Amino acid sequence: MSNAVMDKPPVAAPSPGSGALKQPRLPRWAPIGMAVLSIAVGVGTGLAAGLASRIQWGLIAAAFFVLATYTLTTVVEGKRQAKDRLVTSLVWVSFLLAALPLASLAWETVARGVKVLDGYFLTHSMNGVITLQPGGGIYHALIGTLEQVAIATLLAAPIGLLTAIYLVEYGRGRLAKAVTFFVDVMTGIPSIVAGLFILSFWIIILDFGYSGFAGAMALAILMMPIVVRSTEEMLKLVPNELREASLALGVPKWRTILKVVLPTSIGGITTGVMLAVARIAGESAPILLLVFGSQSINTNPFEGAQSSLPYYVYEQWQLGNEASYDRAWAAALVLIAFVMILNLVARGIARWKAPKTGR
Repeated sequence: MSNAVMDKPPVAAPSPGSGALKQPRLPRWAPIGMAVLSIAVGVGTGLAAGLASRIQWGLIAAAFFVLATYTLTTVVEGKRQAKDRLVTSLVWVSFLLAALPLASLAWETVARGVKVLDGYFLTHSMNGVITLQPGGGIYHALIGTLEQVAIATLLAAPIGLLTAIYLVEYGRGRLAKAVTFFVDVMTGIPSIVAGLFILSFWIIILDFGYSGFAGAMALAILMMPIVVRSTEEMLKLVPNELREASLALGVPKWRTILKVVLPTSIGGITTGVMLAVARIAGESAPILLLVFGSQSINTNPFEGAQSSLPYYVYEQWQLGNEASYDRAWAAALVLIAFVMILNLVARGIARWKAPKTGR
């Protein structure tokens, strides 16, 4: 009996390529096909129901895409894979819902802003221009924005940098906690509050008058907590071993910060400052209160009213005619391009100063 059992040939295990181990899968083109079908269903349902808004069509298509993908994946691949596909579909739909308004805004700004955007528009002011007719430019507003943002950066960047150095390298006890608390509070301050503070203190109490410098001080208040927070995080990323090695060689703490800590984190610090500059470049509320606006070119930010790009957009939109609308859209396009350039510069500096990794 035992010999008969031992003489039986062994049962061969299924090979890795055999059909017994294969899991049913949807084809690779299935998500694209489902997306096309969902768009068709959304458009057809919207037309049949008499829905005039294309946003409603898109919402119907998105809901159908998520439900159809989950149902089809459940039938073919099972519930486990269906849950994974469901989460992936929700992520993609959420991304599209977030990106579509941004893309629509950019398209509308470019389409309407290029009508009057040319060399003349960039090199002339509104001085002597009849607002109901085409003509004029943003040179005076562009000069004002550049000067105000530059002054705000010169005010906020050193103070924010030194504050972050204190919090990371020296800050202990109640004073550091108080500084951190007030930095957090300043981060959430509405821009109009900063403008009202400068208006009451600089213009009403000290009687210095409206100027670009007053607007720059309000922008510096808004910029300072961003610089502090970004610089603080960059300084915390510097390994403590570098500080300890420098101190072990007898280097003073201030020189360690100056020669070791700051050069190591300079890329992140510069990126944070550039992003803070991009953040304040489009602020309009404090500018409306403090620079007062001007139709002519004023290159002196410390004396007299001055304009800026956000103020110019508001001013032209308030006029309420076709020519002013075109100028407002063109100025908005220039402002968006300015902020985009600052963000690209920040990314370039971050990549340039990033630590080099070797094999």
